[in-house]
Amino acid sequence: MTIKIKIANLLTNMALKNLIKTLILIPALLISVACNFKKSNIANIDYQNLQTLCVNRLTDVVVHDIFNPPVASRIYAYSNLAYYEALRYKNKDAISITQKMNGFILMPKPMVGKNYNYNLAAVKAFFKVAKLLTFSKDSLIETENKLLSKFKAELTDDIYINSIAFGDTIAATILKRSANDNYKKTRGMSKYTVSSNSGYWQPTPPDYFDAIEPHWDIIKPFMLDSVSQFAPPPPPLYSLNPKSLYYKELMETYNFVKFKTLQQDTIAQYWDDNAFVTQHDGHLTYASKKTTPPGHWLGIVSILSKQQNTNEFVTAKAYALASAAMFDGFITCWIEKFKTKTIRPITVIQENLDRYWKPILQTPPFPEYISGHSVISSAAATILTHIYGDNLTFTDTTEMKYLGLKRNFNSINMAATEVGMSRLYGGIHYRSAINEGAKQGILIGNLYINKIN
Repeated sequence: MTIKIKIANLLTNMALKNLIKTLILIPALLISVACNFKKSNIANIDYQNLQTLCVNRLTDVVVHDIFNPPVASRIYAYSNLAYYEALRYKNKDAISITQKMNGFILMPKPMVGKNYNYNLAAVKAFFKVAKLLTFSKDSLIETENKLLSKFKAELTDDIYINSIAFGDTIAATILKRSANDNYKKTRGMSKYTVSSNSGYWQPTPPDYFDAIEPHWDIIKPFMLDSVSQFAPPPPPLYSLNPKSLYYKELMETYNFVKFKTLQQDTIAQYWDDNAFVTQHDGHLTYASKKTTPPGHWLGIVSILSKQQNTNEFVTAKAYALASAAMFDGFITCWIEKFKTKTIRPITVIQENLDRYWKPILQTPPFPEYISGHSVISSAAATILTHIYGDNLTFTDTTEMKYLGLKRNFNSINMAATEVGMSRLYGGIHYRSAINEGAKQGILIGNLYINKIN
């Protein structure tokens, strides 16, 4: 009996000791489970729309800093390429875009044995490039820090550190190319010398600004074999002979403005995308800032990606290719502008037809032929149609922020076509510049599609 009692007491004591040990371990286990759950739960980060958030913040800075369209395209292109090149390692089937381009060295690869969050690396790469290529960095830094803090709270320390370092190396590789594309060289080059020859471009009212980026032709393109690869035919020969093609196109532009309809006026205003528009009231001058043409088209990318519910890789590819194609488009367009030096409609009409005629849109300060907005819009639309599909109905709300307007389209190419006509309705281009610009843009877009696929 005594032996049985002792054994029972022994078992009871052992059970009590085990219970105590278990109770001691439970809090530690709960903390461990909670930490692991926290580190693996990434629901607070919207990966699908993460890049759109980054691009939208960059657009705010581009508008604030008043970057002209060619420069804006450069900023967007390098930043979005950095994002894509960091993110692509998350998908084993994704290829390097920069490897297909001119002037880029091979992108760094993740180190074997280390773990990464490639979305974090992409964010870090994007903002490092964007901050270096812009002036107003505060809002970029603020957005970057908010995103990084979310990642830091939800990732293990080693993955966070590895991802930040990897994003930095991607950005550094992208920036090496940007440092050697001749952009810095153009900052110190001379202003454009205006020709007094008949039919050549002259600074236009109301502000008679100097020509923008007259040396953009020396910027190194991404995909083009040369800046003149898709050179358009010469513009119609300047002539005030009523039977000449030039005069017919001149009168067409004149009449579209003089007898404008409400719809034509709306279309012209909607696609203006002039980064800095001035208005004069007596001795006072007012200025308004708006998005640039490339910024508008990247806004369309965000709309299409959300509408089509595309995954992050498709979205990143769309941003990267559209940005890069528009960058190349501005280069090929600008070399033609300063080669042909075509005079703007406002100068010819006010000097020869109607001194009181004014275009709907403020004429941008550079030669007329070819239409830059037509080039880059057709290039972007060609690529986006390839990615998202043809006959895709969508509502463009990009200008709600600036004009309170939106437009409905039955296809992406329909939007690009309307862009071209907006320049005619607005009184700042002739039809040949629009048509040839669109053709050049399509060729650039197809070049990208053929080289990447």
